Amino acid sequence: MSVITVERKVLEKNDEIARRNRAMFSERHLFVINLVSSPGSGKTSILERTLEYFNKRVKVAVIEGDVQTDFDAQRIARYDAPVVQIVTNGGCHLDAKLVEDALGSLDLSGVKLLIIENVGNLVCPSNYDLGEAMKVVVASTTEGDDKPLKYPSMFQNASVLIINKIDLLPYVNCSLETLRNNALKINPSLKVFETSCTTKSGISEWCSWLEQNTNR
Repeated sequence: MSVITVERKVLEKNDEIARRNRAMFSERHLFVINLVSSPGSGKTSILERTLEYFNKRVKVAVIEGDVQTDFDAQRIARYDAPVVQIVTNGGCHLDAKLVEDALGSLDLSGVKLLIIENVGNLVCPSNYDLGEAMKVVVASTTEGDDKPLKYPSMFQNASVLIINKIDLLPYVNCSLETLRNNALKINPSLKVFETSCTTKSGISEWCSWLEQNTNR
């Protein structure tokens, strides 16, 4: 019983800070997405392709979350986007306070879109509101087609699903139709994109949709 009480208090405090973050984002007319997935699904590659697409036409800032190293932030810095790295030192997710602290080190001048790349994990990040407009979950074909059934909370709390690495479908045990249907069983409202960062298939569709929402 005490564990439940502690967890509730932690989430209540997180939600309070998330509301503060959301108010600041609204003040600045910032569209914010929380990019989530299991490790190796291709989140950072999708982020790179997104930055390539916008090519400074829409100014994007990035918060990178990882358990160790700043390798992903180094990759993103090549695109001249403002970026700050959060190293959780083993923590399995970002929380609203970590994001609030990171914002103090991020130049948001002229920024229209903020992308938060969460720690690779499909469990813990589903429970933590960071103040974002929406969660975008990435599932790769290399993980199989049952991920939505194994991690329903994440897919339920997401607004968008990106099915990545579709170029590998001939070589992996994954049905695109089954993956899509499993996700839509959990959350019928999901907006679904199918992408390959290698061939760039589906990237323009995803980015065009994202740009429309950013400009609202």
